[in-house]
Amino acid sequence: MPYSQRPTLTQFLIEERRKHPEARGQLNALILDVANACKAIAKVVARGELAHPVGSRHSSATVNVQGEVQKPLDVISNEVFIQTTEWGGNLAGLASEEMETSYPVPGKYPRGDYLLVFDPLDGSSNIDVNVSVGSIFSILRAPETIDETINDQDFLQTGRNQVAAGYAIYGPTTMLVLTVGTGVHGFTLDSDLGEFKLTHQFIKVAEDTQEFAINASNSRFWEAPIKRYVDECLAGTAGPRGQDFNMRWVASMVAEAHRILMRGGVFMYPRDNKDPSKPGRLRLLYEASPIAMIMEQAGGRASTGNVAIQDVQPTELHQRIALIFGSKNEVERIERYHQERNYDDEIESSPLFAARGLFRD
Repeated sequence: MPYSQRPTLTQFLIEERRKHPEARGQLNALILDVANACKAIAKVVARGELAHPVGSRHSSATVNVQGEVQKPLDVISNEVFIQTTEWGGNLAGLASEEMETSYPVPGKYPRGDYLLVFDPLDGSSNIDVNVSVGSIFSILRAPETIDETINDQDFLQTGRNQVAAGYAIYGPTTMLVLTVGTGVHGFTLDSDLGEFKLTHQFIKVAEDTQEFAINASNSRFWEAPIKRYVDECLAGTAGPRGQDFNMRWVASMVAEAHRILMRGGVFMYPRDNKDPSKPGRLRLLYEASPIAMIMEQAGGRASTGNVAIQDVQPTELHQRIALIFGSKNEVERIERYHQERNYDDEIESSPLFAARGLFRD
């Protein structure tokens, strides 16, 4: 498509709205507010160390609700999201990975129909080494009762309830990847115009792949199905898969998801026994659910290993979860390995098949 014919994000959203004459335009306006927040964050990220006064980079560090050190850009990005979206009359409340509780829209602004959930700067630990980072967001419907103040419980909706989801990636170019339930589309920021323009239409994840991403330093803590899958990939052409695989690990969710959307692959941050009290490392609402919607809309799959991410009922605002996503056939293979493991465990625990002997402890 010639550059002059590429629609802007605004034009794309107007066309989508025309398919729903009953729509009031709040969703479009909210997505455009989010896009403006991402533009502002892209500018700050692009400045790198120039964005900090000399000697200030570490002095302002704080700890967020996750017990993680917040970098100054985490705090700045969080504020940008709030200030850019709260005033427009499209939102009833927001929830952020960087805030302990949800944030009802102040009474001085009109209350809207939607809730915004976001990770304002995913992968911020990579900024120091100039690796791509990003912002992830999810849009849910707010409760219809307008007399009550929004609270944490209102955000505890399954991924199937998402109205839209997306991410911005701040790399060599800034891109906004978005789904409103009609496929996944990518918009590249034209810095001269200050507009996102449609450059990737109906993105599809390859069903098969020869590439996987996982933090191999945790291998000693993995559960058996993950060990099996990775071992088979590493065995290459001589192994049961009969082909060679490449391994990637960026440690930036947005960068991992974007690579998989562009060329296929599978990402794994599985549950392990490093800390048995935690069912996973990644956040269900701020990371897993929006990425899961994007992947499914692009023909991929996202799972805990046992159940589809979008079917998980959240129980708390900052709930952690295992996350496996990407090329559909590989994710389904990993799920099958988990099912076989669960079946084997069930057999082993059955009295009929229990180990027997003359001597018991």
